Amino acid sequence: MKILITGGTGFLGQKLARRLNGMDHQVTVIGRNEQIGAELETEGITFLKADLTDCESIHRAHFDKEIVFHCGALSAPWGRYEDFYQTNVIGTENVVNACIANDVKRLIHVSTPSIYFDKNERTNVSETDAISSKFLNHYATTKFLAERVVDKAFDNGLPVVTLRPRAIFGPGDNAIIPRLIQTNEDKFIPFINHGRAVIDLVYVENVVDAMVLEMNADQKTLGQKYNISNGERWILADVLKKLFQTMDVPFRYRKLPYPLVYSMAAILEWLSRNFQNYQEPVLNRYTVTVLSKSQTISIDKARAELGYTPRVSVEDGIHLFAEWWRDNEKSKA
Repeated sequence: MKILITGGTGFLGQKLARRLNGMDHQVTVIGRNEQIGAELETEGITFLKADLTDCESIHRAHFDKEIVFHCGALSAPWGRYEDFYQTNVIGTENVVNACIANDVKRLIHVSTPSIYFDKNERTNVSETDAISSKFLNHYATTKFLAERVVDKAFDNGLPVVTLRPRAIFGPGDNAIIPRLIQTNEDKFIPFINHGRAVIDLVYVENVVDAMVLEMNADQKTLGQKYNISNGERWILADVLKKLFQTMDVPFRYRKLPYPLVYSMAAILEWLSRNFQNYQEPVLNRYTVTVLSKSQTISIDKARAELGYTPRVSVEDGIHLFAEWWRDNEKSKA
């Protein structure tokens, strides 16, 4: 089968491309990282350097493709709204229009459960529960708008399904765990509310499992949304202790009150916007919320309708990440 993956040089996109290539599909990836693209090409995967906002290139890439996985996005806790809007909304419009023009059989769109959450606690959220009325950051805002683009396309006849994976981690992660490692190394990780927030994570290969399942899932899944996580409930403090213990790294943390840290983050954001050209602050309100509030999702629908079962546990995933990280650090030395 001829398959296209946007964001194919990103963390999730690479894993998906390699899995599908190993299943003897004809895989093409769109991305901006030429070094990773070259590595993928040595494995028999076609690489196209293109930006999601480049309408013409996106349309050319979709020619004769049967399945499209839209993984590409600007995913970050901080930045300019226009940058997020161009990539996540306009980019999704370009992908959707190209799918329609080229009669793509199925579009699997990767969204985020971040659209459910604000600065309050919310647990076991299902796909039919209300979306947040006030998003935590520009990423969540624009991913919600991107879902509206996809929903409109489905209403107009495009076969599409949306997956919402929560906090993807694993070997190759360059965002979630590396940020924690860097913060721990530079200063300390703030323990807000004693680190008792209950969180969801998902190991990257489990997400790939869900995406592969959706390729051939029943027609009734089209137009649907599916939460994807490991289905485990972890207390933040326990995850961090397990991570740094597994990595054999001293765990540095400091207990701080939520009102103080949230106010500090707001000040740092203001300074970034007004005096630092939107340089990412060391702390932002989104991160403070993630570190302090219990926010989890239900994966019952994905289990029932996709047959999704997480194969790799969070604990095993942490061990696999730590092993990869140690090998990666050795190669840099």
